[in-house]
Amino acid sequence: MHRRILRRFLIVLAATGAAIVVAIAFRPKPTEVETARVTRGPLQVTIDEDGESRAHDRFTLAAPIGGCLSRVRFHEGDEVGSDTVLATISPLPLDARELGEIRARIDAAEARRREAREQLARSESELAQAGRDFDRTRLLARDHIVSDQQLEQAESRRTAAAKDVEREKAGLISLQVQEHNTSRLVSARAPARCRILRILEKSERVISFGTPIVILSDPHKIEVVVDVLSTDAVKIKLGAPVIIEGWGGPRPLCARVRVVEPYGFTKISALGIEEQRVNVIADFVDSPDGLGDGYRVDARIVIWESSSVLKVPASALFRVGQRWTVFTIEKDRARMTAVEIGHRNALEAEIVQGLKEGTQVILHPGNELKDRARVAIRGQV
Repeated sequence: MHRRILRRFLIVLAATGAAIVVAIAFRPKPTEVETARVTRGPLQVTIDEDGESRAHDRFTLAAPIGGCLSRVRFHEGDEVGSDTVLATISPLPLDARELGEIRARIDAAEARRREAREQLARSESELAQAGRDFDRTRLLARDHIVSDQQLEQAESRRTAAAKDVEREKAGLISLQVQEHNTSRLVSARAPARCRILRILEKSERVISFGTPIVILSDPHKIEVVVDVLSTDAVKIKLGAPVIIEGWGGPRPLCARVRVVEPYGFTKISALGIEEQRVNVIADFVDSPDGLGDGYRVDARIVIWESSSVLKVPASALFRVGQRWTVFTIEKDRARMTAVEIGHRNALEAEIVQGLKEGTQVILHPGNELKDRARVAIRGQV
């Protein structure tokens, strides 16, 4: 009797052991996953768009009279000084009607020139006054009598006055017209020290009054123009940092937003969708050595940043209904955890609630991954 019971017990034990071995052998393997840790560190939220560099002060030198233009001896990229003769024009013989028209233009040009000289004198006077105000404010700021903001305002007024003077000087171009003597030449001169961007009329030929000859710019003033969606433009503040990448240099360049233009325009996207876009103009903080007019760049406009936030890789996040969720790892099993996020960019997201620093999360969770599923970290299997 005892042998029979023992035999049955051994048979049951062997069958149970075999069933356990089979179950272990055919048990699904753990899902391999990639992981990262919840960390604390800096976070930036940016608007990323293509942009291009542009000459800050660009203007076109046109023919002051109609006539035979001589060949332009300069080349694109040349730097020229103030009052440099860029081109000469030989006036054509004139009939009575043309002579009367030219005389009328001369009178109008003289009036404009007098007005420009008066405006230049006023601008120079305002610049001198702004300089004196800035010097006084700087002394008062050094003694903490006025605030740094007042000093910055005084410096801004001085800078604006200096730009007005330069603009008035550039606009004061003398018109020289010879009525009868065709042997005398009329010169088209550079209004200030500048660089030749483009030569529109290189060869000798007959041109009419007002024909553009060359495009000039200040060689030391380059800005960046970035067109963004109008819904993004409202988030950008004046003075916001701009990180310039993909321009061909060894490191990113820094710039700051100077203007968010108050008008938008329609642009067709690569997918054929009409978009309302706005130009954002930024000034370089770093020297943009090597950049010229119309060079392509990648611009990242910072709209929010913090030096220390709890953050997680954006690839760990997914939605369940209306809530953001991540998979954490507890005892080799995936645990679905709801989280609340704050600011985010394309790579990282701020964690407001739901996770602690150092928690291990799963990156790129697949649809087959379920709550409490067995997992193994890739590379550690």
